[in-house]
Amino acid sequence: MIEATGLTKHYGRTVAVDDLSFTVAPGRVTGFLGPNGAGKSTTMRMVLGLDRPTRGRVTVKGQDYRSLRHPLRVVGALLDAKWVHPNRSARAHLRWLARSNGIPAARVDEVLGAVGLGEVADRRAGTFSLGMSQRLGIAGALLGDPEVLMFDEPVNGLDPEGILWIRQFMHRLAAEGRTVFVSSHLLSEMSQTAQDLVVIGRGRLIAQTSTERFIREAAEDTVRVRSPQADRLRALLDGRARAVDDAADGALVVHGVEAAAIGELAASNDITLHELSPQLGSLEQAFMQLTKESVEYHAAE
Repeated sequence: MIEATGLTKHYGRTVAVDDLSFTVAPGRVTGFLGPNGAGKSTTMRMVLGLDRPTRGRVTVKGQDYRSLRHPLRVVGALLDAKWVHPNRSARAHLRWLARSNGIPAARVDEVLGAVGLGEVADRRAGTFSLGMSQRLGIAGALLGDPEVLMFDEPVNGLDPEGILWIRQFMHRLAAEGRTVFVSSHLLSEMSQTAQDLVVIGRGRLIAQTSTERFIREAAEDTVRVRSPQADRLRALLDGRARAVDDAADGALVVHGVEAAAIGELAASNDITLHELSPQLGSLEQAFMQLTKESVEYHAAE
């Protein structure tokens, strides 16, 4: 379990995190979301004792990270995939980590095999692609067989097979009763990976809830309709719902009315439908809706 209470971090006059409180429970994958500059990386660094909070406290299994005698046996983390000496082999890098935390050397080959790097274990890490570096970072996180795992952008640089692998891998780790805390900007992937969410903006908590509830409460479901009599249907819907043209193929995207009601309305008015498909709200829509006031770096229109 990870627990933050009143977590605050100032960098001079800049407030990176302000009075942030949340709990990450074991047994589920928890996504950590927020716009750029929201304070996600700073928060993760404070969990790992790399930054000291200006105020408040964050604990792992009830302890301050700095007080852990063998931290890799309690917390495994991937924050920067390229944080490896480029002239060390993957095996040598992991052996160094293992020795520093009293972990048997045999565990090194176990985790290299688990992440698919067994055949390149003796290659210098500096020759690895970004995807291979990500896998090596994940191997380092797993080295101590910890109960708590933290990943910052873990699918960055991975191919589709690698993304699917890590998604299933995280679910398996959570099913074993571990705490899995993962930050990512790939919202479509997070919607399939995270069961719970912690969402922050400008260093403050916006929401902590299940992914399903977050989408249900913040994103609007719509209905996609195609008809050769779209103008008639739009006129009948006027006042009951909002219909917006989809420029891609001329379909109507209807807000505020369920598909069944649209179908009944069309049938009773002899309107032919070529498509009537409900469109569920997405994590991306919900995220954009709830964080639109917290975005610090807006691109030009």
